[in-house]
Amino acid sequence: AQLVESGGGLVQAGGSLRLSCSASGHTFSSSAMGWLRQAPGKEREIVVGMSRTGLSTYYIDSVKGRFAISRDNAKNTVYLQMNNLKPEDTAVYYCATSDAQLGVSLSQYDNWGQGTQVTVSS
Repeated sequence: AQLVESGGGLVQAGGSLRLSCSASGHTFSSSAMGWLRQAPGKEREIVVGMSRTGLSTYYIDSVKGRFAISRDNAKNTVYLQMNNLKPEDTAVYYCATSDAQLGVSLSQYDNWGQGTQVTVSS
C-alpha cells in the first residue's frame, strides 16, 4: 500500500491544521489506520488510531480533546484534525496502516508514508 500525507505546515500555537492521507494499492477499508509522529531527537510515537469501521478510536493523552481522526473509506483517505496546537506537537506526522482491529501501539503499524512536517511556533 502507498500512503501519501499532506496538509502539514507552520502554524502559531493555538492554531489548527488538517492532515490528509491518501491510500492506494490496497483495500483501505480492511485496515485500521493511525497517525504517528516523530519529533527531532525523539522516537516515533503513535498519536491516534482508528479501527477499520471507524467506530473505535484511540488517542494518546496529550492530544485528547484537541485532535480528531476520521476516515472516508469511499475516498481511501484518513484525516487528522489538529486544533489548539502546541509547540510540543512539532514533528513529522505519518499515517500508517495496521492489521490489528485497532492499533494502539507502535509495533502494530507496519506501513507508513513519507510524512508531513508540522511546526508549531510559540
